[in-house]
Amino acid sequence: MFRVHDPFLRGQLAIAALFCSLGFQYATWASRIPAIKADLGLTAAEVGVLLMAAGIGAVASFPLVPVLMKRLGSARLALLAALVLTLLLLALAAAPNYPVALLVLLADGVFVGCLNVAMNAQGAALETRHERNAMARLHATFSAGSLLAALLASGMNAVTSSVAAHFGVAAVILVLLAACARPGLLAEDAPATAKERKSRGRWTLPSRVTLWMCCAMAFGTVTEGAMNDWSALYMREVAKASAELAPMGIAVVSGMMVVARLLADGCRSRWGDGRVVFLGSALATAGLAFALVGGGVATALIGFAFVGLGCAAVTPCMYVAAAKQGSDALALVAAMGTTGLLAGPPLIGFVANASSLVWGLGVVAAAAAVVSLCSTRIRWTPATG
Repeated sequence: MFRVHDPFLRGQLAIAALFCSLGFQYATWASRIPAIKADLGLTAAEVGVLLMAAGIGAVASFPLVPVLMKRLGSARLALLAALVLTLLLLALAAAPNYPVALLVLLADGVFVGCLNVAMNAQGAALETRHERNAMARLHATFSAGSLLAALLASGMNAVTSSVAAHFGVAAVILVLLAACARPGLLAEDAPATAKERKSRGRWTLPSRVTLWMCCAMAFGTVTEGAMNDWSALYMREVAKASAELAPMGIAVVSGMMVVARLLADGCRSRWGDGRVVFLGSALATAGLAFALVGGGVATALIGFAFVGLGCAAVTPCMYVAAAKQGSDALALVAAMGTTGLLAGPPLIGFVANASSLVWGLGVVAAAAAVVSLCSTRIRWTPATG
């Protein structure tokens, strides 16, 4: 069996498999929302509640994750969460009715929260141990996982309309990713900062800077999550794309995010994290506004591409900044990221049900604008290039 001897590269590849796994699992079921909506006979509001169940699960994971991190460590927690998410994907395909689907996505949100914190803790530990940047490229593999899921969904749609068959193939891929991750994960998390060692054993309020990071992360992942959850439905019902072409909304966003995140570390060195986040979020706002005002398949795909390009570096920069505040700040910011990713899109559903999906995605454009404003209140590491 092929073995990577460079410990940094070995760890990076293993952690990247976790990021890819989460992006793939999330986008797999998100890409089949139109089919799930049709199979269960749901309204737009009921789809919103279904997605909100995942958000509630993410919120419920907040007190659970620190306990599991202490008992299991980030490596074992990440592997456990990845395997459970695989089983939940199969359970969603077999859900006979709406209440069961709600329970499945509630559990999905809990374990997405566990995996999100654990894999970012692994990424922070990798950067600390080897004193090399890796977080942006790791987040690129999350987008690569989403892209792979979108392409698989499009291909499976062309072959069969069966959600169970699609999710069965996806489950095999998820198991393979977990198997690839297992040997190279770090046994120890990043060491505690001096501030954390002094405050250990007592609860402390997060700093003002951490709160601004939480706000930016939440609204940033609202943007990212909404594009995954609602772009396929927008393409199908508003832009009037075919069933085979509808998942390409996710594919375009994810593809641009992969490219941007692969190049993000160089941009961060040249311009600084603050400028990258501010300008990127503004670009995402403008791109989505263009897609919604223009209408049509081509305009939607072009606008979605700019959304992916603009919001790509937001979460990696936030995780890097939070890691420098200590592991407690990292866990809180990661938790807010999970909340925005899972709880934001249901709100879009409620807006869409009350007015239209165009107005719902208009809220997403506003969320991206809020990220730009929040970025001006955060102390960023200065550019080095």
